[in-house]
Amino acid sequence: MTTETAYRAGAAGNADGVGTWAVLLPAERYDAERLVHHDTLELTGLTDAVRPGLGDQVAVLVDAPPRLVALGRVTAPGQRHREDPDDPQSPSEPGTLVVAYTRRAFDEPVPADLLTLDGPVTALEPAAFRALTDQLGPPPARRTWLVSLDLPIEADTPAEAVRLFWSYVQELGPRELPAFVSPAGDELAMQAFVLGEQANQDPEEDD
Repeated sequence: MTTETAYRAGAAGNADGVGTWAVLLPAERYDAERLVHHDTLELTGLTDAVRPGLGDQVAVLVDAPPRLVALGRVTAPGQRHREDPDDPQSPSEPGTLVVAYTRRAFDEPVPADLLTLDGPVTALEPAAFRALTDQLGPPPARRTWLVSLDLPIEADTPAEAVRLFWSYVQELGPRELPAFVSPAGDELAMQAFVLGEQANQDPEEDD
């Protein structure tokens, strides 16, 4: 649980000079981060005098209830690494905090009920940061997945069908289109995902 003493300790950082912080992710950004992979998280409009510095470690949380969804390190704004999920043409704004992801847990968030957040950015004691991140455990082993998206499209030519396909993908995106995923070599285990969650696509099973 953060206190005034914890806030100062977090702002000062560890013995190696690296600070540890909690950043609260707005609900709408949480949905965007779950649906599309991003290398960095950009938060704008932060005007607090005390805030993370370059290289500081960050725990990314969502509220109601508090949960840990990612870890990262503060990096410098500059050339945009990824498009903003809400406004692809938006420039970097003053007060932008850029966090490069080092670990993601969007699909299995970790409870963070013992933390008291002071706002969008809260300094944490290093011990509190470690206790929170240790709950993640070791990262799962990476494996190869086959992901597909099948759309029946009427068109005059194959090239036109492909153009229409990409138009539908851009217009509807992961919020409306089901994507099918299976472990490589085990297509019988295929699952459909919509809105970042497994979704039943068999109407007979709904009856």
